[in-house]
Amino acid sequence: MKDKVIDIKNLSFVYPDGTRGLREVSLTVYAGESVAIIGPNGAGKSTLLLHLNGVLRGNSTVEICGMPVSDGNLKEIRRKVGLVFQDPDDQLFSLTVFDDVGFGPLNMGCSEAEVKERVSRALEWVGMTGYEKRSPHHLSIGEKKRIAIATVLALDPEVLVLDEPTSNLDPRSKWSLVALLTSLPVTKVIATHDLELVRALCQRVVVLDRGEVVADGPAETILNDLPLLRAHGLAPEG
Repeated sequence: MKDKVIDIKNLSFVYPDGTRGLREVSLTVYAGESVAIIGPNGAGKSTLLLHLNGVLRGNSTVEICGMPVSDGNLKEIRRKVGLVFQDPDDQLFSLTVFDDVGFGPLNMGCSEAEVKERVSRALEWVGMTGYEKRSPHHLSIGEKKRIAIATVLALDPEVLVLDEPTSNLDPRSKWSLVALLTSLPVTKVIATHDLELVRALCQRVVVLDRGEVVADGPAETILNDLPLLRAHGLAPEG
């Protein structure tokens, strides 16, 4: 049996304005899985992702690699869970690509030599070697997404969590990103509307709607269940 890397039991979350984000969500993800979280807008996908490294806290224990997400464990958990936001501009804030990718390792206390090694390795993984001195803000959206992924890969995460990774990408950039994600040997949890991405990348699909898990199963089974997809706004009527 593979190790559990994410273990959530009966997680509920209500925003300060009273909006319910999650209702009794249970989810277990095992090492090496690629899991898609799909659902309509407002389903709670991003809310769920933000619980995986403690940005949000609900009423239940969320465990990452056997550790509860708590104040004392946050630093280690945020090293293990690399969260890539939908908009890469939310992730990139430095003057150069090197500084953005090196920010996490530097904060971990890595030596200058190790920071350089981690930056070099992460950029190589995402196909962006040679961009170290470039300004992130002058890159294309596809290049920014790759750099955003590199910022978390530099921490050697055990879980890569991505929110709508193909949004705003043209087809060439999208399939280039899919190829990159397929090649990365880490556990992946991907919130997306993009069912083509799911078919290409994920073996398992969780359907979320109104903050609740309504289905969880093999990707082929879920994606071929048109009544299920239609019922939750994921396929056209007809």
